Amino acid sequence: MVPSIPSLVTLAEVESARAVIEGVLRQTPLELSRALQSPAGGPAYLKCENLQRTGSFKIRGAYVRISRLTAAERARGVVAASAGNHAQGVALAASILGAKSRVFMPVSAPLPKLAATKAYGAEVELVGENLGVSLIAAQEYAERTGAVFIHPFDHRDLIAGQGTVGLEILEQCPSVRTILVGTGGGGLLSGIGAAVKGIAPDVAVVGVQAAGAAAFPPSLAAGHPVGLVSMNTMADGIAVPKPAQITYDNVTAYVDEIVSVGEESISRALLLCLERAKMVIEPAGAASVAGLLQYPGRFEPPVVAVLSGGNIDPILLMRVIQHGMIAAGRYLSLRVTVPDSPGSLARLLAAIADAGANVLDVEHSRVDSDLHLGEVQVDVRLETKGSSHQAEVVACLREREYGVVAQVR
Repeated sequence: MVPSIPSLVTLAEVESARAVIEGVLRQTPLELSRALQSPAGGPAYLKCENLQRTGSFKIRGAYVRISRLTAAERARGVVAASAGNHAQGVALAASILGAKSRVFMPVSAPLPKLAATKAYGAEVELVGENLGVSLIAAQEYAERTGAVFIHPFDHRDLIAGQGTVGLEILEQCPSVRTILVGTGGGGLLSGIGAAVKGIAPDVAVVGVQAAGAAAFPPSLAAGHPVGLVSMNTMADGIAVPKPAQITYDNVTAYVDEIVSVGEESISRALLLCLERAKMVIEPAGAASVAGLLQYPGRFEPPVVAVLSGGNIDPILLMRVIQHGMIAAGRYLSLRVTVPDSPGSLARLLAAIADAGANVLDVEHSRVDSDLHLGEVQVDVRLETKGSSHQAEVVACLREREYGVVAQVR
């Protein structure tokens, strides 16, 4: 039984939030994923919040929060700090509700997110090298002007709005047994937990954090929110150094488990969604799928993985795709020694072709302290079909007595 704690968001609040967003925001689709059935051990579905207005779930909470401001508060405008999804959610929600919005973003904010935030109607100010500086600037602006500061997760209206995702999941997949949710500050996780535990308490709600920005495990161990000293993850949308007290309380009450996933799992998940589900998602949005890939068979099916957002910078997308392909065994870099004689390189490339690998680039050098007289060092980067194929390529070269002196993924 869920304890009675004043900070806990209730099912009634989530249902009330749903009435607020109905007709304004989308009920996003739930798609069956055959590619995830094997790691899930049964039916697996994707809740496609990347197809929500502004490209993420964030507008749900932002719209509920701003809609409940008084007329006088809306007249003073709203202000937020964000590098991406929250900025866009606040900007569009404010525009729909007739309020002016100002968003403080780091100077390093990706240009597509900056342009989208402006297009949704916000005045954007670039401040600081990181979000922490932008956050301080936004709070100072609120104190100076009277604008209402819209926090990304530290408010019960925001949590209730995000929880409408949980209501939709239960309606779209009544047989669901586990819901995986990418987690940063815990607003989406808290809201889904409140909705799900209020209707189907036996359904497991699991938060998935990037290992390089996992603030909930130490917080839960300490019994109160604990801040991280540093963070390092490509999933900037869930890189939050410390939960709020309200999200900590709700996660403690409603969430069954928190797991952490590595960067390779996130890259593989993003690539899988792109290739198999035809879904463009950002690294934070892929965290839930990464949980399935990193912990196959751990969660009771049917499983629903929430794709929380799809606002990825095209440059980052190219880098992450490449990283994901490396993690999936699709790229292989080898250093091979061959005789320094005419035709040696051609014979090496022929051997690689016989092994079924595609050569992407080649570099060779005669200057290395480890080389014997009459040897050449060749670095080749190959496109392969997976980890087992990589092992076959290396075995084929060694069978032909090539000295494979280094293998780099």
